Amino acid sequence: MSTLQIFSGRSNRALAERIAEDIGTPLGKCEIKTFSDGEIWVKYSDNIRGSDVFIVESTNPPAENLMELLIMIDAARRASARKIAAVIPYFGYARQDRKDQPRVSITAKLIANLITSAGVDRVITMDLHAPQIQGFFDVPVDHLYSSAILLKYFKKRKIPNLVVASPDVGGLKMARAYAKRLNADLALIDKRRPRPNEAEVLNIIGDVKGKNILIVDDLVDTAGTMCNAVTALVDAGAKEVYAACTHALLSGNAIDRLKNSGLSKIVVTDSLPFNGQCSKIQVESVAHIFAEALKRTFKHMSISSLFDVDKG
Repeated sequence: MSTLQIFSGRSNRALAERIAEDIGTPLGKCEIKTFSDGEIWVKYSDNIRGSDVFIVESTNPPAENLMELLIMIDAARRASARKIAAVIPYFGYARQDRKDQPRVSITAKLIANLITSAGVDRVITMDLHAPQIQGFFDVPVDHLYSSAILLKYFKKRKIPNLVVASPDVGGLKMARAYAKRLNADLALIDKRRPRPNEAEVLNIIGDVKGKNILIVDDLVDTAGTMCNAVTALVDAGAKEVYAACTHALLSGNAIDRLKNSGLSKIVVTDSLPFNGQCSKIQVESVAHIFAEALKRTFKHMSISSLFDVDKG
């Protein structure tokens, strides 16, 4: 009889501990060291021969996080683990998912190839930047959604005259799902990107005057796009503006931008660690969703009920 063992890299150990606690099993012991030249060394202290191993590691920059995951997968394979699942709360490099310019890389496919080649049998991830990235892998991918957690937060608030806004056309499906479950209207923020990490709002499609707005997106990085959208909505007559984002990258001056913006509250998850101080940022844990996915995967049960919330 195989056993379930959960191990964590160093990118988000706090979430891994919450997942293990929810399942009721101790987090596996694993030594990870970085040599003075930057090389990463991994050794499983626990015996994992014949076990189903789940490795929790987000692949956000720096690149050491991705390298650490690859090395942990390789070490588990060479230690004769029965099955290896990469649990990737945030799948980094996903924004480069197609050739939108000549002579550029499709990094989402490259990272998928690296993870597959390292020896995983399955990938469990959450809120991919583009759902079609699942098809970049040659192993099964379980794509979970944070919407169950984020929706619960906003349902409790019972915000009146609510309109759910999508920051771009690509997020309309997610926004529609939120609007349906919150019994709210829908709006679209029309924008263009003159260069990476910058966006200009051109138009707002939908009635937002005198309404409370909830912007939904998969991630917030520099927060420039988010804050521009908030400004445009307030200028168009919106009362209060909230946001729900799964992955809080919050790079550069993002936290200061959010503090100084007209945003009332932004709710994010712990798919990435957040150690900053900002009263406008509320962190909700997705540990229970991942714990359920791990338990059901281990027991060969269906987990479709965990990722059909977003169907609008």
